[in-house]
Amino acid sequence: MGSSIVITSGKGGTGKTSLTAALASALAASGARVLCIDADIGLRNLDLSLGLSDMVCRDFCDVVLGGCPLEEAVTEHPLIPGLFFLGAPVFADHTEIPHEGFTAMIEEARTLFDWCLVDSPAGLGRGFRLSCCGAEKAVITVTADDSSRRDAQRAASELYELGITELLLAVNRVRPRLIKRSRSTVDDIIDSVGARLIGLVPEDDNVPLAANLGKPLLLYAPKCRAAKAAANMAERLSGRRVPLMKIGK
Repeated sequence: MGSSIVITSGKGGTGKTSLTAALASALAASGARVLCIDADIGLRNLDLSLGLSDMVCRDFCDVVLGGCPLEEAVTEHPLIPGLFFLGAPVFADHTEIPHEGFTAMIEEARTLFDWCLVDSPAGLGRGFRLSCCGAEKAVITVTADDSSRRDAQRAASELYELGITELLLAVNRVRPRLIKRSRSTVDDIIDSVGARLIGLVPEDDNVPLAANLGKPLLLYAPKCRAAKAAANMAERLSGRRVPLMKIGK
C-alpha cells in the first residue's frame, strides 16, 4: 500500500506547486511509481511545472464522478519513468464534488502507486478540505516571512482538526540574509508552525525558468540546489537519513 500526502501552505506564493513537482520527480527518479494530483480547481498549474500542459486530457472529476477509471485517467510522463499526473478541472463547483468520492480515489491510488502527492490550492476553504481527503500526512510549505508562518500555523491547526496528525515542514525559497535581517531562524519557523522539518529549499532561479519553459526541474537543471534539496526530501520521506543542505550566506 502506497503513501498519500497532501502538500499545502495556507497561503499562495510559497512555491508549493513547484515543490510538489520537484518532489514527485525525485521520488520517481528513485524508482518509485508516483501519482501527482492537482487539486487546485480553476487555477491549476502543476501540469506546467511537470512539463505536461499539452498532454493532459482527463481531470480528477472524471474519476471522482465515475466517468473514467483512475488508471485510464492519469497521464504518464514521457521522460520521467514512473511519474504520473491527474489534473484539476478548469470549471467545477466544490460543493458538487463528494468528499467520499475523492477519498475513494486516493485509496485506490494507494493500491496502484507507491506515492500519491496532492497539490492543495491556496487558502483554507473548501478546496483545501477536499484536497486533504484520504491523506495520511501533510507537507506544509512555508517561507520565512511572518505572514507565511502565520498562515502555515493556521493550516497546521486545520489539518489536525481534519485528522491529519503527521505534519512535515518544508521551508522553501530560503534566503539566509533575509532570515538574518528579520531576526528569525529556521528553528523559529519550526516552533511557530509545529511540524517536523523535512527539508530546506534555497531560492533558485532555475525553478521559475524551468516552469516557464515547460520542463520539470529534474530535467532542466538536475544539479541545481533546489533539485538537490527535493532529492534529499524524497530520501527522507523514504525513511533514509540525509543531512540538511547547507544553504550558505
